Amino acid sequence: MEQTVVILKPDCVVRWLIWNVIQRYESLGLRLIASSMENLTEDLLKEHYAHLADKPFFPKIVSYMTSAPVMVQLWEWENAVAAVRKANWATNPAEATPWTVRWDYALTIDNNIVHASENLEDARAEKERFFSWISVVQYT
Repeated sequence: MEQTVVILKPDCVVRWLIWNVIQRYESLGLRLIASSMENLTEDLLKEHYAHLADKPFFPKIVSYMTSAPVMVQLWEWENAVAAVRKANWATNPAEATPWTVRWDYALTIDNNIVHASENLEDARAEKERFFSWISVVQYT
């Protein structure tokens, strides 16, 4: 079983799309094993987006990601990383495949509804970052 982290971003939360996105992942057979509503801090975002911290658009990311709460989720299933990434599709909704999360719900590349772990290594690091203090429920 693989685990992957999903962050339902501020635009997902304020537009009341949380359950739409959850339903999409559940319809693929993924299991939600941990979830937490969070207000992300600039320090946490600097760690999470370290690969972007020196980019000129980074302050815009911080502003967006701290503009409202997010829901951080941990999903589990076979090939969970690939399944979630395929369900979300392209970061830019204009490039997304029809009937994917971003095609259906994202408004712009800046407001693209979700973050998902890119690979297993990132998923493990993100799980530690966001769920080290939360009980993760295992069930069959």
